[in-house]
Amino acid sequence: MDLQDLYNIFQSFGDTKRLPVIFTSHGNPMDIVLSREQRPFWKILFELGKQLRKNYEIQAVLIVSAHWCTKGTFVNVLEHQKQIYDYYGFPEEYYNVPYTTKGHPDIAIRVQQLAPDKIIPTDEWGLDHGAWPVLMHLFPDGDIPAFELSIHYYAKPEYHLNLAKQLKCLREKGVLIIGSGALIHNLRLIMQKMQNNDNRPYDWESEYDAWIKKQILQRNIDALLNYESSHPFGKLAAPTPDHFVPIFYTFGTMDNKDEIHFFYENPSTLPAFSERSFIAI
Repeated sequence: MDLQDLYNIFQSFGDTKRLPVIFTSHGNPMDIVLSREQRPFWKILFELGKQLRKNYEIQAVLIVSAHWCTKGTFVNVLEHQKQIYDYYGFPEEYYNVPYTTKGHPDIAIRVQQLAPDKIIPTDEWGLDHGAWPVLMHLFPDGDIPAFELSIHYYAKPEYHLNLAKQLKCLREKGVLIIGSGALIHNLRLIMQKMQNNDNRPYDWESEYDAWIKKQILQRNIDALLNYESSHPFGKLAAPTPDHFVPIFYTFGTMDNKDEIHFFYENPSTLPAFSERSFIAI
């Protein structure tokens, strides 16, 4: 999708109160230091953020990041967010990329009250690199509060989908819900190629990517819930749940009126990694 397509999508829907929901990759961490001019994905996020601000009144962002995995589900109630550089062994410049924004304790507590039997409030987190690189380009001024909901690592996909359904009403309250992960994410296979200075995708990636796109557009939730077995390459694409699970928080907060648009589907700059991203309006 080019920038004009993105603009046209929002023009066709006009001004509506109910916010969209998003599933987005958070990009290759090695690209964090690149500018929007250098990195098309960052540019698209920036333009998407401008359209979101133009068309909606956003009170806060609730982001489910692949990089906050816990036993149980927690919501971050900090007023002043901590920026977490949760990647290791990178050059010093990667730890000097600032993004500052506030949390929204009042809305975070409301999130907890929507599912008090499942969600636990905490002030022991912040914004990790599944969150702040996305927010840094969507809302670069840092003037929209943001907070995270953790991923219960040991829960089944149905748990996440059902929990998300309990949060759907937040769309009517000015909360932008974002699932941040990667539909293909196999760290072992990434490292296997990178050690040989090979950034080419694996042969199976294009087939799997085409299949997952089709399942999303057809809203085939059964295939997504059974992502490990519903495609022969499912276990290769998502050997761990952390990066796939955020899609359930997007699907669970969608309804039949929403139209799905992929705002980024270019090949990734990493092997065994996907940057396919979409918005439901």
